[in-house]
Amino acid sequence: MTIPALILAAGRGERMRPLTDSTPKPLLKVHGKALIDWHAEALAQGGFTDLVVNTAWLGEQIPAHFERQTGLQPICIGRKQLSISYSNEGVDFGGALETAGGIARALPKLGEVFWVLAGDVFTPQFAFTQAAVESFIAGGKLAHLWLVPNPPHNSKGDFGLGAEGLALNLPTDSLQPRYTFSTIALYRRAFFNALPFGNPLGVKAALAPLLRTAMDNQCVSAELYSGPWADVGTPQRLAELNQP
Repeated sequence: MTIPALILAAGRGERMRPLTDSTPKPLLKVHGKALIDWHAEALAQGGFTDLVVNTAWLGEQIPAHFERQTGLQPICIGRKQLSISYSNEGVDFGGALETAGGIARALPKLGEVFWVLAGDVFTPQFAFTQAAVESFIAGGKLAHLWLVPNPPHNSKGDFGLGAEGLALNLPTDSLQPRYTFSTIALYRRAFFNALPFGNPLGVKAALAPLLRTAMDNQCVSAELYSGPWADVGTPQRLAELNQP
């Protein structure tokens, strides 16, 4: 089943300054390729070619980047033709709407089921698969998250993982292990019912509270991903990734 994917690219990237003073974080390069290109290529390889990108800070650079990459329309990666549309939070509201607010704003472009991932993570071996989508739809949950082992900068993790594949809203002092949310997830539109469809007023809303409430209601599944993954949150982390 082909479904759309939302790449989150609206944030200011304060911790990445001064690199992000003139370049949006998803356009920073790892091994010579923009972070957002790694995602677009991985999604296209899985057959997911309907992409939505939300923008705010230096948002005009994102579509210009894709046009430069190809020089032609439609945009293609390999033999895959991409359809890329934009949710321009900066133009519409003067700035980013935070994660849940941004997703809610993009909902009219996304359909009933969709992928979401942050444009500032690096996960070069993650496979976006049709099988994952089919399993999610059959499972009936509102969201499915990919969790990763905790990096040094998030040593206490974000969420737990139950034996039956449920994501758990565990306290930070829990004796059960907690893992870091990779930002990669599948969602149903109904997950965001607490926010107005399309977020016409530009309400800013964080994602974590919605996730924790849904976890408490046993509506979120998860799995652990052990492949390469990095949150490119500081210039130092970017430099480490670019080491030979």
